[in-house]
Amino acid sequence: MAMEKATFGAGCFWGVEETFRKLKGVASTAVGYAGGNKENPGYEDVCSDETGHAEVVQLEFDPSQINYDQLLDVFWSNHNPTTLNRQGPDVGTQYRSVIFYHSPEQRAAAEMSKRKISESGKFNRPVVTRIEPAPKFWRAEEYHQRYLEKRGQSHCAI
Repeated sequence: MAMEKATFGAGCFWGVEETFRKLKGVASTAVGYAGGNKENPGYEDVCSDETGHAEVVQLEFDPSQINYDQLLDVFWSNHNPTTLNRQGPDVGTQYRSVIFYHSPEQRAAAEMSKRKISESGKFNRPVVTRIEPAPKFWRAEEYHQRYLEKRGQSHCAI
């Protein structure tokens, strides 16, 4: 079976990558930038909050081992989807909650999962996660790839 791609923005990409990288069925992860208006942005560009990019993790997964719905469950349970352009102490549009879909099936699954989480009562504020077609993915600088793993950490210190 062919590998599929998934792209998620859920705050600082270091922690998001580490969360997904450990899942059985996820073959590879890369952190980068998506959804902005500048060609080939760098970290400083994105942090300026002027390019419109989100910090994202793009992963390749084997749908016979882990399906897209399971990835969505991990996405929802590992960040706060009710804070606009913010996760914890990190503030700016690059930290927005966003699902970039790669197929009509992913779009439908993402919209259904957002509806479910919105109606679940888990959050007392509206879910602000955006669901958008996957734009060009710009791979982040090499020092950002597997950042926490390289430092022997499992999550960002908040």
